[in-house]
Parts: sequence; structure tokens; C-alpha cells
Amino acid sequence: MGKKRIIRKSGGSVDAGLKSRSLARVAKKNLVSGILNIHATYNNTKILLADKDGNTVAWSSSGALGFSGAKKGTPFAAAKVGEIVGDKANIIGIKEVDVVIRGVGAGRESALRAFAGKGIDVLRISDDTPIPHNGPRPPKPRRI
Repeated sequence: MGKKRIIRKSGGSVDAGLKSRSLARVAKKNLVSGILNIHATYNNTKILLADKDGNTVAWSSSGALGFSGAKKGTPFAAAKVGEIVGDKANIIGIKEVDVVIRGVGAGRESALRAFAGKGIDVLRISDDTPIPHNGPRPPKPRRI
């Protein structure tokens, strides 16, 4: 018998290489205001930062930061995504944003709190979660 090998799993934090690579690709634009779109599903959280015309300036997601599986949908992963996009927004020079939130995932609030914690003013928050008016056709009743 040889030496027992112990494998240590990381505590669910962001990979440092993915974080630095994510921040290295930011365009050096000068914008003052923008629109922050948060798409929080059960399985992932995606954040997109756009200018007032709707053109994408920066984006990130839980999967892009190295979270995998069920960890992508957690509030912790969403907070890390919010911090990354907040850092990108500071590099671009954004001072104020309007926030549009879509979805019912666990990362809705934590992503917004982490983004706002980077010193960017949130002017307006709107919930644009899609709601079906009628939905799909219900199943036929069982015949016994």
C-alpha cells in the first residue's frame, strides 16, 4: 500500500485565472449610464450590462466564472457574478444604471446587491419576469 492521497475540493470560490481573464477583456469605453439586465434561472445567473441604446458593453455568468452543476444557481455564485460585472462597469466608467430583472432564480437579489456594492447608483429596478397568460394545454384527465 502506498501513501493515501487526499484531494481537497475548493470551497466554491471563483477561480482566480477566470476572474483575471474576465476583467482583462473589458473595453475601455467612457459611458456614464447604462442598463443592467439580470437573468436569474434555477440553474444559472447571467448579468448583461448595456448602454442606453441596448448595445452590450459587458457580461458574465456563473458558468463563465467556473461554477458548475448545482452551484451555478446559488446566491453565492450570483454575488460573484455581480461583483465581476461591477468591476467591469467601474473600468468603463459607469456611474448609474437602470436594472431589469428577469427570472425566478435564487440569485436575483444577491446579484443586484453585489453589483450595487461596487459604488454604482441604481436609479430604477423593474421586474420583467415573463408570465404566461394562458400557458400550455393541460393534460387530459385519466381514464380508469
